[in-house]
Amino acid sequence: MSLSENIIFSVRKNLVFFEKTIAGISLLLLLILALSQVILRNVFDTGFSDIDVISRHLVLFIAFMGAALATDSNQHIKVDCLNSIISTSFKTKIKRPLILICTIISGIFCWYAGRFWLDERLYAPNNEQLALYMALILPLGFFTLSLHFLLLLLSPEDHHLADT
Repeated sequence: MSLSENIIFSVRKNLVFFEKTIAGISLLLLLILALSQVILRNVFDTGFSDIDVISRHLVLFIAFMGAALATDSNQHIKVDCLNSIISTSFKTKIKRPLILICTIISGIFCWYAGRFWLDERLYAPNNEQLALYMALILPLGFFTLSLHFLLLLLSPEDHHLADT
């Protein structure tokens, strides 16, 4: 393995560890908050509206981290009705250009999600500051997806775990 391959492998490994940790903590926190909200509402006839907001954002955390992990192992969603028709050699030729397109599109989504967040920050009332900062998952999630696609693009062909 060359130095660049070692760096890419190390970045991917650390990124996957970080994403698994965030997804696991988010899932655990989501379960605890949802259970506590059910108990508060059904037993004590009360509840906290912020728990619902946090829960909605935790679902996004889990979804984005799961999508990033799927992308890292090259098991992301592929919409390709021609997959069964085209030859293996043609699939090999278009694999890297398609990954490049996915990188660019995820980067564009990251850019616009960041701009959306900045607009939200300007107009968010003081009582919605928690939701505002939890909404950072949108640009960060698309950034991690774009980063994974870029790392897939830069990885040697034999390190791709599955076919595109």
